[in-house]
Amino acid sequence: MAVNMTGDRASSAPVPVAMVVAILIAGSVATVVFDLFGQALSPLAGYAKLAPVGLANGTIKTLFGATVPGAGHLLHFLIGLIGYPLGWILVALPLSDRLTPWVPKILIAIAYGIGLWIFALYIMAHWVVGMPAFLGFTGITWVALIGHVVYAVTFLVTHDWLERR
Repeated sequence: MAVNMTGDRASSAPVPVAMVVAILIAGSVATVVFDLFGQALSPLAGYAKLAPVGLANGTIKTLFGATVPGAGHLLHFLIGLIGYPLGWILVALPLSDRLTPWVPKILIAIAYGIGLWIFALYIMAHWVVGMPAFLGFTGITWVALIGHVVYAVTFLVTHDWLERR
């Protein structure tokens, strides 16, 4: 079923509700798995703990001059729920379908996760916030790489499963 932004059925600008719901659910699941891996499993295994909220707060402070309590958590959540999924749906998937349709989607998801890692630790952390590129290639760098790949693969698997239902 398609609805427009006012909730009426069959309009000139239909929004496939099932697709939006699948994207939001897959983004939520992938964000939870990313946080579980980076903030619990990795430290339990003796590796670095991810701090995505710290980077989000740094971004907010750089862009707006200050941050408020909860803003970093909200930004981190919105990026995982909406931002990264839109990058997959609107950029990565169409490009891969057009340029490399023979490549399995799991490999495209791994490449997308690496792209997310570059975006987070080079573009955002370095260019926007002013931290060392890739956080100086410390332990957190490699946990973040795995975490972003885990995010992308989790999103792919969850979204594809939901779309098949």
